[in-house]
Amino acid sequence: MVELRAGRLRCELHPELGGAVAGLWLGDEPVLRSTPAAQLTSARQAGLYALVPFSNRIGHASLVWEGTQHPLVRNNGDEPHAIHGVGWQRPWSVLDADEGSAMLAYEHRPDASWPFAFDCSHTLRLRHEALELTLALTNQSGKAAPVGLGWHPWFVKRAGSRIAFRSGGRWEMGDDKLPTQRKPDPGLDTDCAALAVDHCYDGWDGVVHLRDDRLHVRVRSELTRLVVFTEPGRDSIAVEPVSHVNNAVHLYASGAAAADLGLRVLAPGETLVAQMSIEVEEAR
Repeated sequence: MVELRAGRLRCELHPELGGAVAGLWLGDEPVLRSTPAAQLTSARQAGLYALVPFSNRIGHASLVWEGTQHPLVRNNGDEPHAIHGVGWQRPWSVLDADEGSAMLAYEHRPDASWPFAFDCSHTLRLRHEALELTLALTNQSGKAAPVGLGWHPWFVKRAGSRIAFRSGGRWEMGDDKLPTQRKPDPGLDTDCAALAVDHCYDGWDGVVHLRDDRLHVRVRSELTRLVVFTEPGRDSIAVEPVSHVNNAVHLYASGAAAADLGLRVLAPGETLVAQMSIEVEEAR
């Protein structure tokens, strides 16, 4: 277990459970859906985990790359897809840690879950008003490989919670939870209580505001895609900065341009870096 502190902010990490952020608190107020690290039994219960080496779903757990089909592990119960990469279900090592920061690392060798070798580091820094996160992934395989990065934070959805962000488009979702088509969309500015959404937005301007009577949270990233998921009755909302759209490798294999999807193809030894921050203040 690792605990970070800065001013009134406190963050607990559980490296063995997917390198997860178990919780983030401002004083006694949970910012993320938070569980003390010692009580955490799965990254699925955590406040945040990293998405490496891809975000969201790869349809029917089958990766087609450079003419070769790679069956992947269906890693989420009965769901037929591969989801959220491999890092969230593997132990991470602690390379360094002090009161306000920690660097975690995960080294992947080809297996049934992902056929390409890579190394990934996750650096977390806690400031007095923000948690800053940096992911860096290096392709360690002998060939070019598809890569994506992102984060899956769950924010507390209190009474009166409101989300606001701007985007350029939204990928519509089929009944199979895979994207069907992109439509222009300006983003959201709405109360969270009745919100039902499970979509990837692109053309995101890099800022999300989450407000309620207790906190004002800003999520910032240079990434330009955002997955948002919640439904009425759920006490949390997922707001996920990501580098590519859902099921990007299949859309790419079907002829879509990698740049339009945000899919990065890393040469051997090449590195992809992503950053995000969670800024927290009391409501005014």
